[in-house]
Amino acid sequence: MEAESEPYVRLATLRQLHQVVADLNRATSLADTLQAVADGVVAGLGYELACVNLVQPDGDLVIAAFAGNPAAEALITGRVGSRGSWERRLSMGEAWGDLRFIPHTEGWVLLDDDVPQWHTDGPEPRFADEWHPHDRLYAPMYASGGGQELLGVISVDRPRNGRHPGAWGQEALQMYASQAAIAISNARLRANMQRALVRLEREQQALRASEESFRQAFEYAPSGMAIAEMGGDQHGRLLRTNDALCRLLGRPASAMRRYSFADLVHPEDIGTLLRTSAEGGRAELRLARRDGTYVWVSLRNSVVADTTDGPRFLLTHVEDIEERKRHELHLAHRASHDSLTGLPNSAELRSRLAARLCRRPHSVRATAVEALDAAYGEPSAAAVPEHDFDYNPHTDAGSFDHHVHMVAPTSEGAGQGAGVDDGTKGLAVLFCDLDGFKSINDRFGHHTGDAVLIEVARRLTTCVRDGDTVARLGGDEFVVLADGLGSADAADLAVRLRNAIIPPIRVDGRAVRVGASFGIGWASCGMSADEVLQSADQRMYVEKRSRAKVHRRAG
Repeated sequence: MEAESEPYVRLATLRQLHQVVADLNRATSLADTLQAVADGVVAGLGYELACVNLVQPDGDLVIAAFAGNPAAEALITGRVGSRGSWERRLSMGEAWGDLRFIPHTEGWVLLDDDVPQWHTDGPEPRFADEWHPHDRLYAPMYASGGGQELLGVISVDRPRNGRHPGAWGQEALQMYASQAAIAISNARLRANMQRALVRLEREQQALRASEESFRQAFEYAPSGMAIAEMGGDQHGRLLRTNDALCRLLGRPASAMRRYSFADLVHPEDIGTLLRTSAEGGRAELRLARRDGTYVWVSLRNSVVADTTDGPRFLLTHVEDIEERKRHELHLAHRASHDSLTGLPNSAELRSRLAARLCRRPHSVRATAVEALDAAYGEPSAAAVPEHDFDYNPHTDAGSFDHHVHMVAPTSEGAGQGAGVDDGTKGLAVLFCDLDGFKSINDRFGHHTGDAVLIEVARRLTTCVRDGDTVARLGGDEFVVLADGLGSADAADLAVRLRNAIIPPIRVDGRAVRVGASFGIGWASCGMSADEVLQSADQRMYVEKRSRAKVHRRAG
C-alpha cells in the first residue's frame, strides 16, 4: 500500500509547487518577488529555512530575502558575500543536477570565508541520509536564454523530514529555482518598463527621449511584448510587436499587425483570453505559430494611459512557458502512471472509474419514455427525485445533468458470460490476474518477471480499442475498462485478452509462459470505484477456482 501512496505524494508536491510558482507571478515588485521566492521554499518545498542571495552589479551576492527564522533574518539580511567565495562553494561537494550539496564533512573549510551564514543546532545524524546541522544545499538561479549567467543562489536548510532530499525533492527544488530565476528576470523587466512609463507620463517636455527609452526596452526585451489598440472597432488589434514575440510565433512584424490575440489563441483557450482583464490581467494559454503548431505562453496585461485622454493602448508581456508546461505534464504523467509498464496506475484507474459513476442507484432503470426524454434533453418527472443533483424547473430551466448513468446488463449476475444478453450496453471492468507469474519470478528473477509484465501490458493494450483503459493495479494484476459492451461482448473480450497473453514470451533467449484469469464486473451508478473493482476481483477468483489447473499456463 505504501507504493500506491507515492503518486498521491507526488501530486500533492506538484500542487504545492504550482501554488508557490503562482505566488511568484503575483508579486508586484522585485523586493516582493525575492521574498516570495524565499517564502515559497518554506511553504511549498519542505524546508524550514531559506535564503535568497542576489547577484549585485559588481558581481558580489547580497542576502536579499530570508524566510523561516525572524532572528536570523534580522541578523544577516543585507550582508554581502564575495563572488569568489560563492564560486568556490558552487564548485565543491556533490552535484545534484544543477544543485550543489556540500556535506558537513567538507563544509568545515567554509566556516571562515566571507559568505554570511547562520548556524543551527541539532543532534548528530544517526543515518547516512539524515540531515546534519552543518550540511549545505544550494540551488543556483541562471538567466533564461540557454546561457550560464548567474542571477543568484537559493540556500536551504533543515528539511522538515530531517533527511537529504531524494530524487523527487531534488527535481522539485531545481525546477523551482528555474521558475524563480524567470520571476526575478520578469520583475526586473517590469520595473524597467514601469520606470519607462512613468517617464512618459511625468516628463512631457522630454517626450522624445522617453519614447526612445521605451522603444529600446520594448524592442530588446528578451520576452515577447505587444502593443494593442483599446476601444473602438479595432479593439485588440496589434499595433506593434517586438522581435522576441515575432521569433516566438514565427511571424514577421508586418503580418502580426493583421491580427489580434483572439485570432491567434487556441480555440480551447478563447474563454481564458476573454476573461483576462486589461489592467493587471494574467493568463496562461496557447498561441498559434505560423507552422500551425501552438506554444504555451503567459500573458500579462498593463494599460498605458494618457493623463488627459484616458486609456490609449494595451501593453502585453508574453513569456514562453512551453518548457514548464511540458515538465508539469511529464510530472503529472509520472504521478498517474506505472513506472514499469507505462500504464495508468491504481490511482489513475480509480479516478477514471469514479468519473463515470454517480450516487444514483444502478437498479433504477429508465423507462422507454424516460430514455426518449433523455435523448432529447428533457428531464422526466420520475428521474428528477432520484437524481444526484438538485433540479428546480422554476429556477433551473434549461439546466440539466448530462451525466450518462452507468447500468449493468441484467445477465451479468448469472456468471461470467452466462445468461442471455438483454442488449444493454455498459462499462465492463475486466480484472486480470496472471497465473504462474510468481514461479517465473522465483525461478528466473525479477528481471525476467519485469520483462513479462511489460510484454503482457503491451499485448493487453494492442487488443483493446482506442478509448478503452488498460491499467496495472500492482504486482501481476491488471484491469481493463471497456465501455459500450454487452455481456457477450465482455466475455468475448476476456477470451481475446487471455489468448493474447498465453503465447510464449521470450526473455534473454528463454521462452516463458503465463496464463490469465479474468473476472468481469460492471460499473453501475450507485457503486463506488472500489466496490466495482472488488466485484470484478471476486468474479476473477471464482473463475480462477472453476478452471482446471491444466488450462493454466506457467513458465
